Amino acid sequence: MGEVFGDDVMAAALIDRLVHHCHIVTIRGNSYRMRQHTELWYALHTSDPEPPANRRRRSRQEAATN
Repeated sequence: MGEVFGDDVMAAALIDRLVHHCHIVTIRGNSYRMRQHTELWYALHTSDPEPPANRRRRSRQEAATN
């Protein structure tokens, strides 16, 4: 990060000030952008415009029982 701002200490200070009052949100699951990218890639590189079916995520209850 120091290459961008010219100094590692300044970069760390800037990041510290940006996230000081932030709420960090962890998002699980597939990215919408990656899904769109995958659909576009399949449309451009295959004769079948439909990408493979997205796998369904198991619920915590299903994961605990298996």
